[in-house]
Amino acid sequence: MQMAHKPFNRGLNALLKYTGAGLSIAMLAALPGVAHADENGISFWVPGFFGSLAATPQQPGWSLATIYYHTSVSAGADVARAREFTLGRVPANLTVNANLNLSVNATGNLGFVIPTYVFETPVLGGQASVSMVAAYGVVGTSLAGTLSGVLTTPFGNVPFARSDTISDTTWGFGDLVPQFALRWNAGVHNYMTYVTGDIPVGAYQSTRLSNLGIGHGAIDAGGGYTYFNPQTGHEFSGVLGFTYNFKNTSTQYQSGVDMHFDWGASQFLSKQVMVGLVGYVYKELGCDSGSGDRVGCFQSQVVGVGPQIGFLFPIGDMQGYLNLKAYGEFAAENRPSGWNAWITFAISPPAPGAPPTTKPIVRKY
Repeated sequence: MQMAHKPFNRGLNALLKYTGAGLSIAMLAALPGVAHADENGISFWVPGFFGSLAATPQQPGWSLATIYYHTSVSAGADVARAREFTLGRVPANLTVNANLNLSVNATGNLGFVIPTYVFETPVLGGQASVSMVAAYGVVGTSLAGTLSGVLTTPFGNVPFARSDTISDTTWGFGDLVPQFALRWNAGVHNYMTYVTGDIPVGAYQSTRLSNLGIGHGAIDAGGGYTYFNPQTGHEFSGVLGFTYNFKNTSTQYQSGVDMHFDWGASQFLSKQVMVGLVGYVYKELGCDSGSGDRVGCFQSQVVGVGPQIGFLFPIGDMQGYLNLKAYGEFAAENRPSGWNAWITFAISPPAPGAPPTTKPIVRKY
C-alpha cells in the first residue's frame, strides 16, 4: 500500500509560499518598555518578533496582522535600583549598598496593528516589503523594598535607609516602528534581510514607572533563513539582528548595542495545521553610557522558549492565519523575566491558483 502525497505537497507549497506575511510579519510587534533590557531593563527589540517561516516569500499586495500580547515579569534589586535612579528617588550623593531588598513587577496587555505592503516588482532579485507597527494598550508596574546606603555630606558620611512602595498604570499608544525587508527563495531555502527602527512618539515619561514608549530612537538590522520542505512539512527559521540605541535625551542615558536571535521550528500536519516550538536569545553586547548612567555597564540578557500552534483557513477571497505561542524566560541578567503569550491573526492575499485550504487531503491506496 502506497500513499501518494503529491497533491498535498503541491497545495501546501502553494499556500505557504505566499502566506509568509501572515506567519512572519505577524510575529513582529513594537512592544513598549514594559519589561525588557538596557536602560531600566528596557529595550527596543522584543524577543519573539520573528517566528516560523520568517524568510518565506509573500503574496504581492496588502496584508494586515493584528496581535494580542500579554506579559508578566519580575526583577530583583539591580533592575529596581535602576528604576529608582531614573525616577530621581536616589540622592545624587548616596552610595548604595550592594545588597538591596528591592523588587519590581510588571504586567502588560497590548494590541498591535501591522499593515504590510509587498511589492510585485523584484528588488535586487528579491521580494521587497514595507510594514508599520502601531500599538495601544495598558502597562502596570510596581516597585517595593528598602533602599539603603551612605550619604556623603560636608560633615561626613551619614547612614541612609528608606522603604519604597510605588506603583502606577499607563494606558496609551506605543512607539511607531517602520520596517523594510527583502526576501529571496531558492527551492527549500529562503533568505531575508531587514532594517527597522523606533520612532519615539509613544506614551513616555522618565519619572513614571510604566511607559508604552522607550523614550529614544533606535535602528535595528539583521538577516534570516528559513528551511521549508513541502514534501515533508518540516520547517525551521532563524533571524539574527543587532540594535543601535540613540541617547534618551530625557535621562541622558544611552543603552549599548544589543544582539538578538529569534527562531521557530514547526511541523505541518496538514495544509491547515502546524505545531512546533519557538524561542529566542537576547544579549546586550555593549555597555550603557551617558551622564545619566549611574548603574555602570548594566548589560542585559535573557533566553526564552515555548510552544506554538498555527491554523490556515480561507476568509472569502483572502487567506487567514491564526497563531498562538508562548514563551517562558530564564537565564536573565539585569532584566525583568517571566512569561509572555501572543495571539496573532493575519489576513493576506491568496496565492494565484492555490487550492482552497478546505480541500481534503487526497490519498491513493
